[in-house]
Amino acid sequence: MASSGIRIGAWDYIQWKHVKPVNNEKGEIIAAKLVVYAGDREQYYCFTTSEAYISLKEWMDFRASYGEKITAESWIMRDLWQTTNIEYSAKLGLATCPKKLKSSGIKRIIERALWEQGLRHTLSKGVRCHEWKAAHGFRKFYKSRAEQVMKPINIEITMNHDIGVSASYYKPTEHEILEDYLQGVDLLTINGDTIVLQRKVTDLEEKAKDTDYLIKAKLLERDEEVKSLKEMMLSMREEHKELRDSLRMRNKLLDTTLTT
Repeated sequence: MASSGIRIGAWDYIQWKHVKPVNNEKGEIIAAKLVVYAGDREQYYCFTTSEAYISLKEWMDFRASYGEKITAESWIMRDLWQTTNIEYSAKLGLATCPKKLKSSGIKRIIERALWEQGLRHTLSKGVRCHEWKAAHGFRKFYKSRAEQVMKPINIEITMNHDIGVSASYYKPTEHEILEDYLQGVDLLTINGDTIVLQRKVTDLEEKAKDTDYLIKAKLLERDEEVKSLKEMMLSMREEHKELRDSLRMRNKLLDTTLTT
């Protein structure tokens, strides 16, 4: 929600088939495309970070490890289950019998977490509402972060806002929206420090590879030069030997002539 800006109600529609990873030329996951409100007249698409997608993939794999059959139709959010499958008449609470968790249930989970983590406190006397909304706060987070680098109109499109008359003239491609979104990935990544550090490590590894390649190239060049010098020396020795043999033969002939 924080990296895509989706509304809490979007959870009532999102299935596994509505989340598609986006890879770069190296095959690395750089983002994921979300189809929101699939089948509804309000259907649209947006993107989420690779961090969010990887966490989501781990969540789906975790469910599969308990026996749930994950398919394209699987709901992204489901009810909790027993760690062991106990046969109930209605089969509720079984890992193998998932039940969609509605957006209202997700909203309650978020609100409960805020209280348990000490991020929400009892309102002071006379204060009627909290400083920020629970679920909707993630949507605001997305907008405020994305505004630092993305085009405002692209942000509105990814949030499914009406852009008015501009919709008749501004028709960016999905790739153009993605390229703009990727500029804000670092700002939308929750565990950003780790991601940035990993990127630095990767850059250093790439530089080390380049340096190693350069050193190997220089060593190969030196070896070729040494080989060439050795061949030149051998050639000069052969020429010297031939010249020396020629002189020796000449001297013998000269001696023979003088003797005669």
